[in-house]
Amino acid sequence: MTSEATSEATSESTSESTAGAGAGELVGVRAVVTGGASGIGAAIVRAMLARGAQVTSIDRVADGVPAGAGAQVADVTDDAAVRAAVSAAAETMGGIDVVANNAGIGAQGTVADNDDAEWLRVLDVNVLGIVRVTRAALPYLRESPHAAVVNTCSIAAWTGLPNRALYSASKGAVQALTLAMATDHVREGIRVNCVNPGTADTPWVSRLLDAADDPAAERAALEARQPSGRLVSADEIAHAVCYLASPLAAATTGAMLAVDGGSHALRTRAPGQG
Repeated sequence: MTSEATSEATSESTSESTAGAGAGELVGVRAVVTGGASGIGAAIVRAMLARGAQVTSIDRVADGVPAGAGAQVADVTDDAAVRAAVSAAAETMGGIDVVANNAGIGAQGTVADNDDAEWLRVLDVNVLGIVRVTRAALPYLRESPHAAVVNTCSIAAWTGLPNRALYSASKGAVQALTLAMATDHVREGIRVNCVNPGTADTPWVSRLLDAADDPAAERAALEARQPSGRLVSADEIAHAVCYLASPLAAATTGAMLAVDGGSHALRTRAPGQG
């Protein structure tokens, strides 16, 4: 289980220990965050606001968007609605400097377990959703002195996980798309990067755990799978997005930033094995 349903993740409030981190870093930045009404998306909105950014959420609902942010209602699978929402956000904020493509949905199963309709649905949200939002925002990003796009990807893009064929395919496409976009737009001054979360403590994961025969044992197994010994939080993912969005990261483009407790790169011994 990874950071599936990236617009539905944890943490309804930023932790006290990290609330002031990076204060002022995004002053003057105008950002659009998809999936900003809940979970990881809402955490990104809060983190950007705390750093001084103007932020507009684009989500299917406005309920849940953190106070202080604007809200445009649109589904990322609807191109006309996306274009209208991006245009309205740009008009309200006076432009767009950052796009955080966070909206996404999860999927379980092997390559044989989902029909064509489900494959098309997940790819439509997770991949084409990024295409539609970024495409609509490009005219505004081209006018920005510090334009950045940050895509929410997943450890599933570069690590084989069981029963995640469709989800992994969609996130592998997001990682490849990130690199292609970074190449296409680097000379225009638009940076494109992605964050690759590991198993996140999300409502989606909680629902899967609740359905398990032994939820406590399943949670312990998920925590043990990450070298850090715990699940990733929405706030930690949000802080990584803010770093990549910041003008202070002006030399960073085409990067995949792992926020996974070491899952992709580290191999540790089990406790007690030395």
